[in-house]
Amino acid sequence: MSARVYRTTGIIIKRHKFGEADRLLTIFTADCGKVRAIAKGAMRPRSKLGGNVELLTHSQLVLARGRNLDIVTQAQALDIFLPMRDSLELMSCGFYLAEMVDNFTEENVEDRDMFGLFLDTLRGLSETGDGERIVRYFELRLLGHLGYSPQLQKCANCNNTLQPETNYYNPAQGGVLCRECGYPDMSASTISVNALKVLRLWQRSDVDTASRVKLNAELTREIKGILRYNVRYVLEKQLKSIEWMDRLANGNITLEAPLSK
Repeated sequence: MSARVYRTTGIIIKRHKFGEADRLLTIFTADCGKVRAIAKGAMRPRSKLGGNVELLTHSQLVLARGRNLDIVTQAQALDIFLPMRDSLELMSCGFYLAEMVDNFTEENVEDRDMFGLFLDTLRGLSETGDGERIVRYFELRLLGHLGYSPQLQKCANCNNTLQPETNYYNPAQGGVLCRECGYPDMSASTISVNALKVLRLWQRSDVDTASRVKLNAELTREIKGILRYNVRYVLEKQLKSIEWMDRLANGNITLEAPLSK
């Protein structure tokens, strides 16, 4: 880590204009964690960095350590997830994943498992074209990786085995509550038998298995509400990209990415 110049692979999770032609990047790397770096001249038309440091690009990078910010000296795209880029819906999902990674990680803290989960999920988005299931899977697995895995097997309050019936869910209590514990809890939401089955499967499966689970519209809305509620509870705020995703889903389309200025 003391070398003046170092190589790494990373995914661009945020970028901002920096001066006339430079980009300020936030990069989630495989071996250095989250780093901030300047890509000098990246906005110029003939820049060799340009397309290799776009948002949600997986790149091989060479960086020079700086006093406050590192400098990207070389970049070569390994995967731009082209099928994902052809869909505004899938790109909005990618921005949401990136914003979650940015908010749930500290700078310069290596986390290879998180990097692997993020990269596999972006590949899943690109390969399956299924944003809804892939994003919900990522939310659940991310919570588990960070130590916030919801209790899905027993009541999070009384520890009794959950019965195959409508139960309750409250992230403040740690997960699913049985009917006796959940009914008096005004902040708990109901969770159906099928939603609980899906969450249990995703909690122990890979992204390919998760993408094959069949969800109807009602079940999709239920799981979406549960996991968004859990993420918001842990972060103690609503992520900006959620509003952008919802506007897009409702036909209020905007091309301005929430992680790029």
